[in-house]
Amino acid sequence: FLQPIQMRFNELLAGVRSELAIKVFGDDFDSLAALGEEIGSAIAQVEGIADIQVEQLTGLPMLNLVPDRQKLMQHGISMAELQSQVATAMGGTVAGKIYQGDVRSDIVVRLGESRRQDVDALSYLPIHLPDGHTVPLQELVSLELVSGANQINRENGKRRVVVTANVRGRDLGSFVADIQQAVADKVDIPAGYWLEYGGTYQKLQSASQRLSIVVPVTLLMIIGLLILALSSFKDAMIIFTGVPLALTGGIAALLLRDIPFSISAAVGFIALSGIAILNGLVMVSFIRELRKEGMGLEQAIFDGALTRLRPVLTTALVASLGFIPMALNTGIGSEVQRPLATVVIGGIISSTLLTLFVIPALYRILHKDKESLLTDVEVLESVDAK
Repeated sequence: FLQPIQMRFNELLAGVRSELAIKVFGDDFDSLAALGEEIGSAIAQVEGIADIQVEQLTGLPMLNLVPDRQKLMQHGISMAELQSQVATAMGGTVAGKIYQGDVRSDIVVRLGESRRQDVDALSYLPIHLPDGHTVPLQELVSLELVSGANQINRENGKRRVVVTANVRGRDLGSFVADIQQAVADKVDIPAGYWLEYGGTYQKLQSASQRLSIVVPVTLLMIIGLLILALSSFKDAMIIFTGVPLALTGGIAALLLRDIPFSISAAVGFIALSGIAILNGLVMVSFIRELRKEGMGLEQAIFDGALTRLRPVLTTALVASLGFIPMALNTGIGSEVQRPLATVVIGGIISSTLLTLFVIPALYRILHKDKESLLTDVEVLESVDAK
């Protein structure tokens, strides 16, 4: 329940909302910018990549003033006074206030916009000296227009640049593997610099680690409950065969719709396992009841499969119809709903069809020896009676 909050919190901290973010950490600002551009070029040819963006760090025009301290001393003006006059000309100084009804506004004195953007005009800006005279700004400083830092981003106290990208038409895991290979082959990361992969891929990794623990534990618990309910390891394994049968249909459905594997698809496989086991449990339990009533093995299997045919098909149909709107959704949230619904629908169809044939066949194969033994015992008892 807290996963959406955690995802949004991570986005706010890292400032990344794309499916893949390559974070380059280091100290030198220019080296970071160059590495970001190099990585962006290296991954541009990876299959399925889209929306490549390199974080803009430089390119902000800045006016650099280098004072001539000897001339400042000759004219008797301090550095602070020079900075104050230049700041007034460029940024403006509040000279008073104007009242228009209930609205109060500042009166700001500064150069016009055209003058502020013209370096040549600024070089002739009159600077007032303590003796009352003025000199042009170019006599006191040298002016040059340079490209400065647009922004300096840090994460955990370290400077970084981020290269972001999205994926189209393939699963995120294999896409990131190809990205990592391309970066390793084409980009030379100098000493003192390192990469981190974030974005949705980072959440996929953490979710996969959790699922690698949750899924086996869940399946083991299901097997344990089946053994406790049926008091038969053999019958529990027969019912459990419905899980791989269901997974086959889910995988086939993803392939047919060309939907890449994702966390929502993995959740669909977990839900699908429960549905498949439920169908098998209903059928095997009914066959066992018929066997307890004295019916023969093959007849019990035939009657059990035939009698449970309608309930199993009805359950599968209702469940599949309920997921169709999610499978066909194209609006907000479809990236989560479509994989989950596709897996469940495909798995239910394959599990239902295969359960009606595979489970009865397995039950007959595994219980055939027991049936033959019972038949032999009955024959011997009849011979002894005669």
